Amino acid sequence: MLKTIRERPSLQGLILISPTMFWLILFLLIPLVLVVIISFGARGSYGNVEYTFNLANYARLFDPEYASILWDSVWMALLTTVITLVAGYPLAYYIARAIPIRRSFLMFLILVPFWTNFLIRIYAWMIILRGEGILNAVMTSLGLMRGPGQWLFQQIQLYTPGAVLVAMVYEFVPFMILPLYASLEKLDPALLEAAADLGARPWRTFLRVTLPLSVPGIIAGSIQVFIPAMGMFVVPDLIGGAKTVLVGNLIRNQFLTARDWPFGSAASMVLMVLTLALPLIYTRFF
Repeated sequence: MLKTIRERPSLQGLILISPTMFWLILFLLIPLVLVVIISFGARGSYGNVEYTFNLANYARLFDPEYASILWDSVWMALLTTVITLVAGYPLAYYIARAIPIRRSFLMFLILVPFWTNFLIRIYAWMIILRGEGILNAVMTSLGLMRGPGQWLFQQIQLYTPGAVLVAMVYEFVPFMILPLYASLEKLDPALLEAAADLGARPWRTFLRVTLPLSVPGIIAGSIQVFIPAMGMFVVPDLIGGAKTVLVGNLIRNQFLTARDWPFGSAASMVLMVLTLALPLIYTRFF
């Protein structure tokens, strides 16, 4: 038996991955199949699931009320991805070009927020963004709560979509910086020197050398930000209150409040398809 296993490398690989495959089948594939089956059922009179095959739950998602929630979720996730990319790219580039000692310290500062519980950080943002919070006090003391400053504060005040966007960008920007740094840190400085010797200006060197070589980091960071941002429900719940409802909140409410598991399962499947399809299109485009 052992001799047969040694003579067949494919069998060795199958044995090595069998514990992982068992775990994935038991805790990922089987629950996913159950969600698919429930999504085609119907809600009973007492919140139970009636297993009658129908597409009513999926058709219900095309109602204007729920379609707008799906669109808001996609839009919020896209905005979060774009803003984290714009904010994280310069920082990742600066860290990648810093001397090794400073580079390690800066990466340490990027990872420090992960040492604090996620909910504690969200509650801290609630204190900062509320009407009489820290941000309001600072802007008032500096005389910025007039004209554009007041308008800006109203857009990002607690229980507004802007506040949700601010908190989500804060939460996910490290997930964008880390793959960007990994990509930019591998960039050979000799390529930049060669471009300068050939007469390329800094902005042209960035567009023709640095940016194309960092595309793998951009793709990896965008996927790491977009997928969790699509399903986020804690931030809209706490920061946005009842005024900002995303698809994650819709699914949670269907399972825990409305007890409409078939509709919640259908929404979950649509969310999964969106989170898989959009990054796939994004990577194929690049």
